[in-house]
Amino acid sequence: MKEIKITDIENIKIGNAENEKAGTGCTVIICENGAITGLDIRGGGPASRESELTKPFASAEVIHAVLLSGGSAFGLDAAGGVMKYLEERNIGFDVGVTKVPLVCASCIFDLRVGDYKIRPDAKMSYKACINAEKNDPQMGNFGAGAGATVGKILGLDYAMKSGLGFYALQIGNLKVGAIVSVNAFGDIFDYESGKMIAGLLDIDKKGFINSEEELIKIAEDKNLSFDIEKNNSITNTTIGAIITNAKFTKSQMGKIASMSHNGFARTIKPVHTTLDGDSIYAMSVGNVKANLDAVGSIAAIVMGKAINSAIVNTKSAYGFKCYNDIKKYLF
Repeated sequence: MKEIKITDIENIKIGNAENEKAGTGCTVIICENGAITGLDIRGGGPASRESELTKPFASAEVIHAVLLSGGSAFGLDAAGGVMKYLEERNIGFDVGVTKVPLVCASCIFDLRVGDYKIRPDAKMSYKACINAEKNDPQMGNFGAGAGATVGKILGLDYAMKSGLGFYALQIGNLKVGAIVSVNAFGDIFDYESGKMIAGLLDIDKKGFINSEEELIKIAEDKNLSFDIEKNNSITNTTIGAIITNAKFTKSQMGKIASMSHNGFARTIKPVHTTLDGDSIYAMSVGNVKANLDAVGSIAAIVMGKAINSAIVNTKSAYGFKCYNDIKKYLF
């Protein structure tokens, strides 16, 4: 088993575009030949587009792109730019008069980070598609990670900057990778050591407060209240995709998406809350024969490692500290 670049997986192209000043962006995963795709949504507040296409009984066998975006539900409009790009290149479901690209999309809530009036739109996603032609995406403060933050139980004042992460592994001919925009309500923990590496900061912003423990205090003490609107704690959702060259059916890819949520659970605490819209796509873009449970288990590993990659590759921005700002106080 060896680490590879996510772009070493054949039949995909990945591109980012962002508005740095506004603190938002989008990331596109293009599959010109189509990807058999499953989806598992665990969070209570998702923003998604064309998610019905990933269900086993949907007529279409493949989709042609997945868009991960900022902008909350407003960001779903950005999928139009991906459709325009693909239609111009004759990519999509053939309906005789044209080809209709099938584009799924999911969004994070980043409206409180930069300029809420500027959201990813068709122009931005079209630029992401153009950038995907180079197939050399960056991690951290790019694409769908531009406005991502973590550790928001006490609001944005004590949250940290997060971003976009990738990680991929190869075992023989099998390749499995993950891409994720980490915008969690909860804290982030190292996949290997279990140590907290990002999340809710203490008053000095040199150490951490455990968000899960803070939630438990609310349950233990009826005099404590958790005012979501006051704390701006609704600014969440972690979204991502598993990409593999293994060949599976749509329902099997749904199971892989489900198993990959274990990567969320191992690195984000608390996770899958009512204040998150946590969603993972799983995309089959090859013909390699592999065991379903093995691929699902590897998917959980690469997703957890991708979440960690998002943290360590992000720089401070918009007044939020990042991992590299505080690691000297922690280790």
